[in-house]
Amino acid sequence: MVRKPVVSTISSGGYLQGNVNGKLPSLGGKEPPGQEKVVLKKKITLLRGISIIIGTIIGAGIFISPKGVLQNTGSVGMSLIIWTVCGVLSLFGALSYAELGTSIKKSGGHYTYILEVFGPLPAFVRVWVELLIIRPAATAVISLAFGRYILEPFFIQCEIPELAIKLITAVGITVVMVLNSMSVSWSARIQIFLTFCKLTAILIIIVPGVMQLIKGQTQHFQDAFSGRDASIMGLPLAFYYGMYAYAGWFYLNFVTEEVENPEKTIPLAICISMAIVTTGYVLTNVAYFTTISAEELLLSNAVAVTFSERLLGNFSLAVPIFVALSCFGSMNGGVFAVSRLFYVASREGHLPEILSMIHVRKHTPLPAVIVLHPLTMIMLFSGDLYSLLNFLSFARWLFIGLAVAGLIYLRYKRPEMHRPFKVPLFIPALFSFTCLFMVALSLYSDPFSTGIGFIITLTGVPAYYLFIIWDKKPKWFRRMSERTTSNDP
Repeated sequence: MVRKPVVSTISSGGYLQGNVNGKLPSLGGKEPPGQEKVVLKKKITLLRGISIIIGTIIGAGIFISPKGVLQNTGSVGMSLIIWTVCGVLSLFGALSYAELGTSIKKSGGHYTYILEVFGPLPAFVRVWVELLIIRPAATAVISLAFGRYILEPFFIQCEIPELAIKLITAVGITVVMVLNSMSVSWSARIQIFLTFCKLTAILIIIVPGVMQLIKGQTQHFQDAFSGRDASIMGLPLAFYYGMYAYAGWFYLNFVTEEVENPEKTIPLAICISMAIVTTGYVLTNVAYFTTISAEELLLSNAVAVTFSERLLGNFSLAVPIFVALSCFGSMNGGVFAVSRLFYVASREGHLPEILSMIHVRKHTPLPAVIVLHPLTMIMLFSGDLYSLLNFLSFARWLFIGLAVAGLIYLRYKRPEMHRPFKVPLFIPALFSFTCLFMVALSLYSDPFSTGIGFIITLTGVPAYYLFIIWDKKPKWFRRMSERTTSNDP
């Protein structure tokens, strides 16, 4: 299934490359006569980098997570503090990734940094859990929000059937997979339009909320810290919901090799994007509480829709449509970016060679997209929205925390490394400690979901030795592997 790595580290070339016949580039760098390379050129400018980050961050989280944060903090005041702290922590993580991205100019994000610092085994486990858990679960979580909000206008007076939500969600997932398989250009064009829809949805909530504050609607902020006290079991989950809403700041590092002047573009794009998103998220939550009480918010399955119904009248029907389009944009952006991760992992020999192949005419990573479809469907029909969110968060933040901890290791192990952008050491130290501390506490507060995530993560260790290290495989195993990775996708 998986071949041994052909090199120990990723080549330092400026582009991801493949041939028009769908094969990996030859090791000698020479192509057969008459065959033209498919090269992903450096086309990501500062503006496009900002669009990638903002467009991926703003998805389902701000419209779903307010309920999860409030439920696990117990009061309006503490929930707003969690939202602000999560924004600052996400900025710290993003700044750490800015240093990593400008020092290690290779695509692949978390996988590449773990490979560079900790070696092939942890990197393989990272991409293994990305393929089995993180990407399918992330897509399923965002897609469920898409399904709920797209059906909301049709079930105004009654509860939306769960089966209907999951069926519409399955259709949405399939459309995203087909879109990313058929055309890179159309994926990019649709993503630009969907990013506009995301910002519109946020503004539709913030502007009426600010007007409510001007009118003096502050009753839900009185005694803001009264209510149930936050517990040691609830706070890690509250942070998970908040950090989930901010997740997406790392996707620019998945395409580092395609960024123009990465030394300047990556840090600037990250700082500008995180300032916009953090401000927007805190103001959105403030806007919610100008109209909805804490008790009402906890009873709502679609917070943004409940808010708009109170303030916007007939125009409130447009809000769930905008939110659904926002979720669709995050689905599209996530699948688009993670294909680079699978490409790089296959280039290293950590995934089947077929996942690095490109369609002959469409020039899309067809196998890398298709492999996600059945895994996402399994996640979709195996649990509810919040258990999926907890399930996803354990593995994601464990490896992000390790990648940022690797920055500290590189400071001491390789002090001579060229670092165009350098952050104070307390920033990666605080961020990595917070991530690993949340992961440890989550095993205590939600042992079932995180325990399953932990067990599946550990399956990457025997898989590494079985597929990567073990040379003397039986003939039947080798034949099956050759059939899996042979010739055309």
